[in-house]
Amino acid sequence: MQFTGPLRKMTTQYGPTIRYSLALGMDLLMMNGLIGKPLRMTFTGTHKCFCGQLVPEVYRQNFCRECFFTKPEASPTIMKPELSKAHLGIAERDLEFEQRLQLQPHLVYLAKTDRIKVGVTRKTQMPYRWMDQGADEATVILEVPNRYLAGVAEVALKDHFTDKTSWQAMLKGATTEESLEEAFALAQASLPEELQQYRTQQPEIWSMNYPVEQHPSKVKSMSFKSEGDSWEGELVGIKGQYLITTAGVFNVRSHEGHIVNLELL
Repeated sequence: MQFTGPLRKMTTQYGPTIRYSLALGMDLLMMNGLIGKPLRMTFTGTHKCFCGQLVPEVYRQNFCRECFFTKPEASPTIMKPELSKAHLGIAERDLEFEQRLQLQPHLVYLAKTDRIKVGVTRKTQMPYRWMDQGADEATVILEVPNRYLAGVAEVALKDHFTDKTSWQAMLKGATTEESLEEAFALAQASLPEELQQYRTQQPEIWSMNYPVEQHPSKVKSMSFKSEGDSWEGELVGIKGQYLITTAGVFNVRSHEGHIVNLELL
């Protein structure tokens, strides 16, 4: 059986075990049900930018070159929320879009894998952001009314916490003995005075359990560069946006827009 279409990040459903689904063309695949089965994925050589254009290659972050430099979805504020100016009525690329995205409740959180990291997300993305990162546990530090304040808090907390996920360690199932509750207390005590009013009163710990039958002892990353590139292996787990197979690990999100053929062998 074969399915064809542009890759988009897998959707997740929170529960006792995280459930994953992958849309390919007109089909929706329930990925948990494919664990233990052999798969083959092949790159057709074409990309579909989010703008709808078919292009031979993407520029950065899976956008075509024009979109990367012009669309608000690819603006620097996406990666660096402290640069947000929508709350001041100042446009970066598209003020209407930026106000809609940035002038809504945002969360600053701590997430735990092999270390504890600090991050920012829109409130509507909780807990999906944590599942996409492959976090084992997470908790909210504060809730602010816009993206700029969330960025200010994140910058302040980088003195104590990393803002990066070690994806290799995450896929190996590594964890830290550090207490999320103790980290929560440290983070709140380290917030600038003007942000103290937005603190979460008590840590609510979210725990994530992923459908992984086998963690890799060594992480071999698989990627698509040219037409015909492919991988084949048994699917043994899913964590974050990674498919863990006997051939290696494949990051679905980093290949968004790649048009692929997925075969169930």
